[in-house]
Amino acid sequence: MVEEKNKDYPVYEKRVYTVDEIMEILNIGKNAAYSLVNSGVFHYVKVGGHYRISKKSFDNWLEAETIK
Repeated sequence: MVEEKNKDYPVYEKRVYTVDEIMEILNIGKNAAYSLVNSGVFHYVKVGGHYRISKKSFDNWLEAETIK
């Protein structure tokens, strides 16, 4: 838990991205996004048939790629 806006509803820090979010962040298509996810450059899990990409792992990868 990061902070609480009020006592009834805690606010949680986002820890995963969806493939759609990866597509939007990188401005790439669905095939490219799934290819990137399956390439193993960052960590992911499948939950109910849907990919959930580690935000920390993805952000670290993206930061390293932008430095090159």
